[in-house]
Amino acid sequence: MRKFACIHLLLFLIIALFSKDPWPYLLLTAAQILYVPIALKMVMDTTEWLSRNYYFYATPAYLAIAMLQITDLFPAFYAFIYLAFTVCIALLGLARFIKRGFTNIEEFAIDLAMMYIALGGAWYFAYVANIDTGFTPLLTWLTAIHFHYSAFLLPLFIGFLGRLSKPRSYHFYSSLLLIAPMVVAIGITFSRWIELFSVLLYIIGLAGIIVTAWRSTFANRLQKWLVCLSFTSLAVTIAFSLFYVLGNGFGLTSITIDFMLRFHGLLNCVLFALFGIVGWSLFVPASHYRPPVFPISQIRGKLTVSGIGQSNSHRGLVDDMDIYMIEQVAPAVSDFYENTMDYRLHASVRWHRWFLPFAFVYALISRKTEQINLPLHSREVEMTGDVLLLDRQDGREHTRAWIRKIGERLTFLALYSHHQNAFGRTFMNIALPLPFSTMTGVLELNKVGEDLQLTSRKSDPTSDAGTYLSFRWSTYFKLPIEENFLVREETDGRLSAIHTMRIFTIPFLTINYTIRKK
Repeated sequence: MRKFACIHLLLFLIIALFSKDPWPYLLLTAAQILYVPIALKMVMDTTEWLSRNYYFYATPAYLAIAMLQITDLFPAFYAFIYLAFTVCIALLGLARFIKRGFTNIEEFAIDLAMMYIALGGAWYFAYVANIDTGFTPLLTWLTAIHFHYSAFLLPLFIGFLGRLSKPRSYHFYSSLLLIAPMVVAIGITFSRWIELFSVLLYIIGLAGIIVTAWRSTFANRLQKWLVCLSFTSLAVTIAFSLFYVLGNGFGLTSITIDFMLRFHGLLNCVLFALFGIVGWSLFVPASHYRPPVFPISQIRGKLTVSGIGQSNSHRGLVDDMDIYMIEQVAPAVSDFYENTMDYRLHASVRWHRWFLPFAFVYALISRKTEQINLPLHSREVEMTGDVLLLDRQDGREHTRAWIRKIGERLTFLALYSHHQNAFGRTFMNIALPLPFSTMTGVLELNKVGEDLQLTSRKSDPTSDAGTYLSFRWSTYFKLPIEENFLVREETDGRLSAIHTMRIFTIPFLTINYTIRKK
């Protein structure tokens, strides 16, 4: 790492020595030649193709930046080379995200930083190529620098901090800082009020992250001081950003863009970026993400009821509920899962109001795929169907296909199985075939009084619970979807179940079931 950093420092000093631009414009060059390469070196996995061939696609980009600083020949060509480099980095960030999905927010912060850098490359290309963006050339250039510092380095540092220490509040504050760069860009384009709101997001998010940094334990005292001073310096720069927005948008202060360029830019370049890069390079925290390992159904989309075959009917979804090793629940609840075909199922579907526009669009798709094909109304309907054995086609053990219909229309095709993880815990493993993919819900089973709770929300690190999407190129892509079932026996002997689904913790679908013995 030291040799790598020295090479890039020497390259930056040579460029600065021969640069034809005023010194403030070197603030972006410092990010392009010094900070971005070192930060990427700390992130990239040596097993990745882009990592192994780093200099193959990075060297032309660095040479292009050098040429832009010392010559006026073919500027758009050189800027395009740098843009192509940032797109490669964005693709690497996207590839990291696709392998993992919406899990480990600290890793998502690093993924997003790598994707944001392509926007920095695009704005830089627009500036150099004199593309009319609707803004002045200086503002176009400032947007490019914004996506190199605030949108690349800051999320990256936040990700490293999350690897080191992740209190519960970290999720909230880091989320604010991850969406803030895009809110800033929207505010600059459309509204001074949105721009002011973006600064407030930064202020709240930074306050929480600064406190988290000072409370965290680092590898050594030098690293702690460098990293904490790096984050704390942003408290000063964001205060001046607030004064600038109040002056530029509302005429309440007299902070000029020239002052911001010199003072704000210099603080970000030296205190935030330099201290942060040096601090984190002393010790790069390892990722805590470990890919889950559990069986996935081999069945993908285009599966139909006729494709399963009607000769393998079975009574229940589970042979014996005791395999889940939960305390005794109401006998009728266990009997329903062991003898599912002995029961009649009525359902009332309620799409939450905020989700209705998406539900209408989804309904157009689900009618074709015949999967999760739910009515848009909330009237009670009866779901009929069958339970079939499906071991050989599926690849998992003791798989049952539960086919549910409303009238003659296929509503659900869910493939029920189970697995036990390395900690000896048994989970319900439910696959829903989708076009060219499979969605898998891994559910914990818990006793709540005499009721049974089935949930995809993890209760602790030993749990496999979650909702995953499997493609040929990505097996365990974690979706931001949670589902929760609560099954209970009522006093009149019938069963009731409430199925709640959430996306990004926000409820969007609730299904109330009434289950009666035939």
